[in-house]
Amino acid sequence: MRPSHLLLAVLVAAVWGVNFTVIEIGLDHFPPLFFSALRFLVAALPAVFLVGRPKVAWKWIVGVGLALGVAKFGLLFVGMDAGMPGGLSSLVLQIQAVFTALFAFALLGERPSRVRLVGMVVALAGIGVAAVDEGTSGSLTGFVLIVAAAACWGVSNILTRKAAPPDALNFMIWVSTVPVLPLLALSFLLEGPERDLEALAGLDWRGAGTVLFVAWGATVFGFGAWGWLLRRHPASTVAPFSLLVPVFGMSSAALFLGETVTPLRWCAAALLVGGVAMASLTRRRPAVPAAPPADAPAPEAAADRR
Repeated sequence: MRPSHLLLAVLVAAVWGVNFTVIEIGLDHFPPLFFSALRFLVAALPAVFLVGRPKVAWKWIVGVGLALGVAKFGLLFVGMDAGMPGGLSSLVLQIQAVFTALFAFALLGERPSRVRLVGMVVALAGIGVAAVDEGTSGSLTGFVLIVAAAACWGVSNILTRKAAPPDALNFMIWVSTVPVLPLLALSFLLEGPERDLEALAGLDWRGAGTVLFVAWGATVFGFGAWGWLLRRHPASTVAPFSLLVPVFGMSSAALFLGETVTPLRWCAAALLVGGVAMASLTRRRPAVPAAPPADAPAPEAAADRR
């Protein structure tokens, strides 16, 4: 990679990592489901009028919008609102790589290699250590919700690979149009319109800034830049940079929010990141029977970054 491309990849990882700290700040201003709805509304408008028509079938846009936007991000925001720290959330979400591999085996017939299986076991051990740490010092409910969010992320990865979007930014902008109304409806039913209106009435520059960052920074810029890199470099070259996300997530949470990184959490981070690296960066065995080249799924790295 050129130095400028390498710096761009690191910048995207930094934006996605810091995004967890920004979400935690934003949850002081908005109810979680309403905050998530605002994120996708601002990401979709006015960008949806600038990126052209969708380049994949609507069934994939709706499917990914529900799995990623409503389920994954809804559970993420609710889990963090329930007390799950932002830095730890950025780490635990990386277990999505294991869920993706499991769903790919169950639904696409992709047989994982032995190295990938070992990586999955190591990553799951990291989740176990993180659960022990969070269960003794924080919100176990929030932890479970974040793991559930990672599972929904794995589902969205499989759907995105089946969709094989030729333009990641175009795809993500159109996907962002899907979750807005479902999330607003859920917020209305579960959080109450009074809380939503109160949040809007008390909107200040800090609250508005968090919405703009998660919408334009993490979503529009992040996906746009990541897709740009994937069009110019092999997925195996770009994908490792995503392992920097929890590094930036945990460090920014410690720096700006005073989040403590316990020895158990460091152990969990080493196991989880190492396991995900083994599970994600080794070659998959071809499906049996092998799919025709024209129907081969897109690399998972193109799909599974916020």
